[in-house]
Amino acid sequence: MTAEPTATKTSAVQVAGAIRAAIMNGELVPAQRLVEADLCTQFGASRSAVRSALAELAVEGVVERVQNRGARVRSVSVEEAVEIIEVRGALEALCARKAAERITPEQVTELRKLAAEMSQAVATGELARYSATNSELHRRIVEISGQGTAGATIERLRAQNVRHQFRLAAQPGRASVSLPEHVEIVEAICAGNAAEAARMMEAHMTSIADAIRRSAAASAS
Repeated sequence: MTAEPTATKTSAVQVAGAIRAAIMNGELVPAQRLVEADLCTQFGASRSAVRSALAELAVEGVVERVQNRGARVRSVSVEEAVEIIEVRGALEALCARKAAERITPEQVTELRKLAAEMSQAVATGELARYSATNSELHRRIVEISGQGTAGATIERLRAQNVRHQFRLAAQPGRASVSLPEHVEIVEAICAGNAAEAARMMEAHMTSIADAIRRSAAASAS
């Protein structure tokens, strides 16, 4: 008698994760409607699982419900995007600090490999590869830090802010600016310099906020 609720809950979690991933990788865009019947077909899930998933994502601020129109991917204003980046900056600085304190020799090799892959992607003009490796580097730093609560919050914020992240990734020259920032963060963490790692990460996130402001100003002009 208890197996069915457990299966339904698992299915809802899986659907929420799939929708979240689709938003973060650009398959679902801001203001796009999320039709329950289509999601059921796409993910092979029940209507109740899809509704539970959308309710969870609405609480996270990734999805919004519109009266009499169902659900859609939530749009984020420039002001809110900057605020999200600033909050992420504080959390990711904490994670960089903790990662520097906990990192193992094997993880040093891994982070430096990711930084090298990012450098190669910039050299060959592979922006999609650079963006994907960039995201992986940030995730690994959080995982190495062991800060699970911060990591879960960062993931929710990243999903909310995806529209601006994708716009920045496509900006000419942006990767060349952010690459050295990432290399400095990696080297500080690998050297076990916790204070410097935190400072570099916060500076990097501040540069993202500044880039969002400049992008918005250019679009408005």
